[in-house]
Formats: sequence, structure tokens, C-alpha cells
Amino acid sequence: MNKSVSPYLNLLKNRIDLSEIPFSERGSRLLFFRENQHFTIRLAERWTKLSRKLSDYRQRPSLVDQLFLEDQSGSPLPVEVTTFPDSIEVSTPIGLFEFLFQDSETICLILPPIVCGVSFHARLDNCQVDRRGGILRLTGDIRRNIAYTTNAKILKNSSASSNENSQIIHLKMDASGGNQALLLNITPRLGFNRWIPDPNLLRQDAANRWIKWFSSAPEVLDEYRDQYLYAWWIMRAGLLSTRFYTTREVMAPSKNYYVGSWQWDNFFHALAYRYVDGRLAQDQLRILIDHQREDGMIPDAIHDEGTITHLDFPVDADVTKPPLIAWAAWKLFELDQDREFLDEVYGSLVSWNSWWFEKNDLDHNGLCEYQHPFSSGLDDSPLWDAGMPVESPDLNTYLYLQMEVLARIAVEIGELDDARMWKQKSEVLLKLMIEKCWDSKAGIFNATHQGKKLDVLTPFNLFPLITGRMPASISSKLIQHLQNRDEFWTAYPIPTVAANQPQYDPQQMWRGPTWVNVNYLLIEGLFKSGYADLARALRRRTLELLMARSDFYEYYHPDSGDNPPNAAPIFGWSAALFIDMAIQATREANSESGETQ
Repeated sequence: MNKSVSPYLNLLKNRIDLSEIPFSERGSRLLFFRENQHFTIRLAERWTKLSRKLSDYRQRPSLVDQLFLEDQSGSPLPVEVTTFPDSIEVSTPIGLFEFLFQDSETICLILPPIVCGVSFHARLDNCQVDRRGGILRLTGDIRRNIAYTTNAKILKNSSASSNENSQIIHLKMDASGGNQALLLNITPRLGFNRWIPDPNLLRQDAANRWIKWFSSAPEVLDEYRDQYLYAWWIMRAGLLSTRFYTTREVMAPSKNYYVGSWQWDNFFHALAYRYVDGRLAQDQLRILIDHQREDGMIPDAIHDEGTITHLDFPVDADVTKPPLIAWAAWKLFELDQDREFLDEVYGSLVSWNSWWFEKNDLDHNGLCEYQHPFSSGLDDSPLWDAGMPVESPDLNTYLYLQMEVLARIAVEIGELDDARMWKQKSEVLLKLMIEKCWDSKAGIFNATHQGKKLDVLTPFNLFPLITGRMPASISSKLIQHLQNRDEFWTAYPIPTVAANQPQYDPQQMWRGPTWVNVNYLLIEGLFKSGYADLARALRRRTLELLMARSDFYEYYHPDSGDNPPNAAPIFGWSAALFIDMAIQATREANSESGETQ
């Protein structure tokens, strides 16, 4: 397709670097990378049968490696690569090759009209060549198959086993008739896709899928537009198709780093999807309810092979994520006014809320504790250094928000007695937080372990501000901490440990770096608490942080704005919240100027 007819595709030219950022497609498990003069294909799958280590898939070798484009003599061609959301154009001395996704399991290589070749290594242990290509299989308990198929005239087609228990394929083709291609269908299924479409139609279809996606998104101010389009690329390319326990199409936090569905990531992803596809947004929440336990608990994460509800490290306890699902459901309703969805999920949200108070108020003081560090989402925060459980202000803030929203939902679906009950419960919890957690001398809400105050200052000590219900005498002290340049008001706020604390480490995950979701929640709290100018200032700095790097990362250095070395790339909620904040800022600007959208 002529890219000049689509500004969306042109604006993202070469944003997919094929190094940290793979070429992929909605729902696909195929991640296409470049290494020097050849290409590789990794799988966005965990394959726990191969290893019992949770994150082993990040280091697992590519399924397809050493994929070279070759001339008629079988010599590898030097390549110059140009990437677009819908295609990879590869210029070589003998002509232009083009990679496209035919579907989520099939990559199509459109060949130049000349005699040419392709070779690759496949980590599979069996191969049978045939008149159109060949079929490779991994035998044993784990099913993985590859069919390679061409409609060009085959001049050479050979396979050989390597020392690594993999197959080496050499294919030479006469594509001089034009409009010919090679398919790579990589699938766990028994059947294969070996039907080759007209390459011109395939180009058009691949481009149209992306154009339709981008064009459905609301417009934003020009200053945000390029990064905004890239964020929407992440939101589509990061989707995983349904398979086994993955009961809905769901966004992976980072398709080449965190493969699966994590509970609170889904809440933030849904905030972006609500602008383009209401059902997709709702399904980010439905998949969690699909796997809700009988006692009301919602899993920490869901993967193809199962769910995570209990871990024996760093402590032995049930593990979940912060209770923000009702908050997210209400945000979807604010945009789509879908009362049926609220009615659908209400019972599950009630059961979820009950689980927290029945299983996690260990000292029976009306406030809940985290029993596993990962249940907070703040995995390695110094809040957990003294041990578990921890009674933390952020958790009880979330529970207040949850019950406040349950009251609103109950009104919408006609459960007025429930609405009064939830309103009363939320007010009781708010009073308990002030009575038991507020430290007027320090001007923060304390987190405690076994009744002892934890000696570390984090933004989570300020989180009751998010309720929008703090007395002025309290909120003013919380704001003083927030705006203190030695604590939280860094060049790119908000660090996840105050910068003047001995535990502060701006390179280490939750021990210092800035996380976009923390900022987002505090921005909302500032607006609700009457600090609109400060909320806009924090939103502006957060948007600037997210536009300063070409990719979206898991977390950022609060002084330099750089991505620390272990921060995951193509990170979903950073992209999703950038989208939401850019839309918010645009709509405010348009409202002030009298424009409508």
C-alpha cells in the first residue's frame, strides 16, 4: 500500500525498532525481531512445562532464528529495514521483500520478482518437506508446529538437523512471475494455514486494520499526537488472543516481558480501550471475574496455563492485586452509560469487597492489611522490609473508593438499600483511617507492621488524599509533602520513595522510580480535593516525561526521566494512561477555547 495515503502509518515510520520493540499484530503470540542482518521470531508464551521458573520465558531462545534473505546463489543479502505498523519493508540489492501479518498466527513474506531464497533455523525436532514447502513439529508433551508454504516455483527445499535439536531450512524460489509470497504459519494447532492470498489484497487488508484502529481514537492536541499514535499502536499490538485460561482477548502488560493478564494492569488498560471499543474495555475486567474464586478473591494474574492466587515467596500467602476493579468499572460507565454491565458485575464486586474485610482484617480493627507484598502491586517497596502483614494507607484508600463506587452502582441498578449501606460503610472506613492512621506530627498516614509505624516515607503515605474527602487541615499537610522538592516534587515526580529517604534508589522498581499509575491516581485525587492547578501541573509533567522517550516504559528515573535498565519496554499501562491524560488535557484545552470535539 502507498503509505502516503495514510498519515497514521507514516507518522509511525520506524518507531518499531525490531530490537526492544517487536513487529506484532493484534492477538498474535509472534514477536518479530531483527538481529544484525537476519531476523528472529519469539513467542509471547510462558510454556511452564519447559521450566518451572516463572519468568524463564524472557530468556528463552527464539523459536525461529537466523532467518536470512538470500540471493540466487544462496548467499545472505545485506538488508535495509523500514518499519510501519502494518508492514516491514526490507530493501536488498536484488529487490524489495515485505513482511506482513496475514492473521495472528501467520506471517507472510512478499517476494521480489526474481530468483531468491530464504533460510532459517527452527527449534523443532521434526521436519517433512513437500511440494509447496514443509511442516515442522515439536514432538512430545508440548505442541508447536510451523508450516512454511510458497506459491513461487521451488528450486531447492532442504532440511537438516542441527546439534541444537533444531531444523535448518534452505529454500530457493523462482518468484519472477511476480505477486508471489512465502507464508510462515506458527501454531499449536493441528491444522495449518497454507492458503496464500493475493499480496496486493493482503497489503491493503493489513493497512486497513491499523487505519481503522487509529482513526477510531479521539483527536488530541498536536503536541501529543505522535506519541499518542504510538501509544495506540501498543494498545493494539499488545493484545493476546484467547487460549485456555485466557478467556477473553486481553492486553499483556508488555508483550515481550510480561506475558499474561495482570489484575491491576487490566484496570488501567481498560481506561484507554473505553475510547475505541467498549466491549474490549469491559473484557479487561470480565476476564478477572471469569476466574474469581468461590470465596470472592480475584487472582493476581491469569495465564494460558492457569491463574496465580498463591505464592510461597517472598512469603507464603495468597496473592492478589489492589481492589480497584469497581473504580475501573465506574470509569467505563461514565463514558458508555452501560447499566447492564454494572448489573452484570455488581455481585462479583460485592463478593470481592467481602473477601478483603473477611480475610484481611487480621487485628479486627476495621482496616485491612496486605498479607503478601505482591498483593499491593508494589512488589519490592521498602514498606515490606520489616515483614508482613502491613496495614497500609493505600489499601484502605482503595477500599474506600471501592465502597463509594459500589454505592453509586447500587443506585444505578436500583439497589437503593445497598446504596445506603455502602455509603455508610465507606464513611466508617474513612473515619477509621483518620482515627488510626493519621500522624498529625509527621503530616502523613502511617503504614504499620505489628502495630509499629514503618520508618519510610512513600507517596502511599499520602494516598488518602485520593478520596477527595480529607479535612483541609490534613490535605494541606499532605500537599506540603507532595510539593517538597527534597521528597516528591522531583524533576519528574512522583518517586515511589521520597528522595531524602535512605531506602531511595531511583533505579530499583518500587524503591524510587516514577510510575505513571501512581501519578494518575494522585492527579485524580488532587482534582477531587480542590487542587486543580497542582493536578494539572502534575499531569503536564507526567505527559512530558512520557513524551521524552521514544517508547513507553514500566517506570522512569524521577530526576533524569530515563528508563532504568530493568524497566520493561512497550509497557501497557504507561501507554494507556498517556492516552487518557492526553485526551483529558485536550478536552480541557478545547473547552477553554470554546472548541467542541
